[in-house]
Amino acid sequence: MSDELETLCSTAGSGFALRRMFHAHIRVPDVGYVERWFSRVFGRTSARLGDVLGPSGDPLNPTHHTTYTQIADLLVASIDPRSYTRDGVPFYPVTDRPQLNGFGWYVDGIEELLDWIRDLGYPVVDERNALVHEGVLPTAGRSKIPMFWLEPEIAGQRYQFVSTGSLLDHRLKPWSESAAVRNDPLGIVRCAHHTVLTAEPKRLVRLFADVLGGTVIHEGRDDDRGVDSVYVKLVDDVFEFAVPDRGSPAYADLPPGIPRDTYHSVTFQVADLDQVACHLAAEGVQLRSRTERRIVTDPRASLGVSWGFVPSAAPGGAC
Repeated sequence: MSDELETLCSTAGSGFALRRMFHAHIRVPDVGYVERWFSRVFGRTSARLGDVLGPSGDPLNPTHHTTYTQIADLLVASIDPRSYTRDGVPFYPVTDRPQLNGFGWYVDGIEELLDWIRDLGYPVVDERNALVHEGVLPTAGRSKIPMFWLEPEIAGQRYQFVSTGSLLDHRLKPWSESAAVRNDPLGIVRCAHHTVLTAEPKRLVRLFADVLGGTVIHEGRDDDRGVDSVYVKLVDDVFEFAVPDRGSPAYADLPPGIPRDTYHSVTFQVADLDQVACHLAAEGVQLRSRTERRIVTDPRASLGVSWGFVPSAAPGGAC
């Protein structure tokens, strides 16, 4: 670890604890297509939000806009912005193609976290993207579940935090490696890491390590993908902050303004790369790249996401 990065790694504030990743968020134009795609390619079934919370009975506040798909230890929430409304007002810009949009965490002591983050100069917003003022604890919709986001101008992305124990998560039991899906067509063991593209990795290390309590576990160069990366372990997940080479496939996905970073890809640890390649080919999913150490799908053929598959844990030995 470099001296610069080592000085950035310190203990986060007390009084709160991140417990697990809430979900990875994809904005999609058609949740039905997403459900069929995950069933066909990942061998996973999905659950609509309306099946978890029950139908709203209010056309201005529907609950069919989101579908949840559990892939090993990762929960993916696919949201159709056209249907995601409160009192008839849409929350997100409509998209004509799927794209990864963000992620968040369950938190014990969410009020303490909110105070800690705000004291460090990070603006906080509610689900309507309105600035949260001091003394206010925002909630999810009309529920009493505390929930807030970081404003992306400083944080780089709109990271989400929700109080532990939310009914929005349909996972009923803690995940373990023994809970892997039998006859999984891709042989997935677990999520290896999430990749965030950035031009400012030290800013992200400060947020994930100093503020939220993560640990830098590896720095390195990946010539195959054309990126220089820092890996941070936070709770049970690993996050790669990658600076892409100009002209590399990832470079085109780096945003030019606000947000300053982009949630680029999700990589899974798998039992057999050849099995992954054969199944993806059989399902017509083209690859962006394949080496002896990694397979990456072409996002144009895989829900707008560069899904990665590797045979071992993330660099640094963290799973």
